[in-house]
Amino acid sequence: MDSELRTLALRLEALLGSDRVVTDPVRLRTYDCDGLANHRATPGIVVLPGSAEQVAAIVRACVAAGVPYVARGSGTGLSGGALPRADGVLIVTARMRRIVELDVPNRRAVVEPGVINLDVSRAARPHGLYFAPDPSSQQICSVGGNVAENSGGAHCLKYGFTAHHVLACEIVTPDGELVELAAGDPGYDLLGVFVGAEGTLGVTTKITVRLTRLPETVRTLLAAFGSVEAGGAAVSAIIAAGVVPAAIEMMDALSIEAAEAAVRCSYPPGAGAVLIVELDGPGPEVAAQFADVERMCRDAGAFEVRVAAGDAERALIWKGRKSAFAAVGRISPAYLVQDGVIPRTALPRVLARIDELSAESGVRVANVFHAGDGNLHPLVLFDDAEEGAAERAETVSGAILDLCIEHGGSITGEHGVGVDKARYMPRMFSDTDLDTMQMVRCGFDPAGLCNPGKVFPTPRLCGEVPGFRKGPHPFEGKADIF
Repeated sequence: MDSELRTLALRLEALLGSDRVVTDPVRLRTYDCDGLANHRATPGIVVLPGSAEQVAAIVRACVAAGVPYVARGSGTGLSGGALPRADGVLIVTARMRRIVELDVPNRRAVVEPGVINLDVSRAARPHGLYFAPDPSSQQICSVGGNVAENSGGAHCLKYGFTAHHVLACEIVTPDGELVELAAGDPGYDLLGVFVGAEGTLGVTTKITVRLTRLPETVRTLLAAFGSVEAGGAAVSAIIAAGVVPAAIEMMDALSIEAAEAAVRCSYPPGAGAVLIVELDGPGPEVAAQFADVERMCRDAGAFEVRVAAGDAERALIWKGRKSAFAAVGRISPAYLVQDGVIPRTALPRVLARIDELSAESGVRVANVFHAGDGNLHPLVLFDDAEEGAAERAETVSGAILDLCIEHGGSITGEHGVGVDKARYMPRMFSDTDLDTMQMVRCGFDPAGLCNPGKVFPTPRLCGEVPGFRKGPHPFEGKADIF
């Protein structure tokens, strides 16, 4: 540790106590990556604050020392968004786990950023409420991380992403000021800018979330198809009929194989794809729509349809899907988790091309996706002990993102850009687009110390953004228009 960081560590110990400041090299390695383990960096210092005031004091100390800092929740992110800096401070909010308020009459909760996603629903469930965003990692991911990445989940087709359920955020700004951003504030929608900004505009210290009433009825089915194309036809038929399920999820044969090896979910043998469809709402409406969905699945070629008879069977159906990412480790020594979005109508063409890419490269790809809204999660498998295998996997992974862009989609649906996809940003956005985004970031963080190196492909200093300061200002000589 250099003298600058050593001095800062002593300052932070004076602010927080030595038990909340980590400088031991072995302990620091615990925090060297998030859920995307192919990007690693050991942080210079780790701090474990217990309050918003401590977070603000940490940020002010970092700013005074000119040291970069990164916020981290549970570390389950899949884009390297919480990757630490070797020359900086990692602010871990895992000890900030209080549910500050459960406001049942107004259907809202106030939570600290380290609160686990599923714990919000557990606290609200006795009151007939729950927190709708449900990432696959909801048993361990934090609400602060959900805010940073604008996380979605299997039920985002009907209920939307985290942004649709956040009413206010207390944040520490990049200069160390504690402020609140709320929906409905006059002027610019700063809360809307902050949610999904991947921790580049400040550190969340408290979140007010909207709670949703538990549905009267929930019904779930699992349909098995001979191919992904047949499953896709069922999805198209369901959506075209005007049915909006709470969730439509699909897994291909390779991801089914992995899930079976990991959790023994007992999906129908021989399936080329399985479709999980869940409907919720008033009982009569769900009953009518569910019969239509079951019929449309059979018409599309489903050779087996299982209907969950109760909560236990429903949980078993979901168990395979929820475990899919981790389960792939059972069938491959290493893998890349990709995340892209395409129009739903392009699903058959894109999946066919992914199969071709896999065959041409010899790199296996397991497909898991939110079929209802076209959010793909291809899992690119490789053996990291084999020379050149990682590079081939990266090439296939990048080609899949190119496919998403070519078909009018996006390079990320819910995992974020982080460091992993920053290099793909120019494929989707023009220089002018990127410059505009950078100017917004500079408006929040002119010193560039808050989670630097994320989202943007090329680091730029504020005030040095190209494309906006060349030649005369467009309003030069026209002051009378103001």
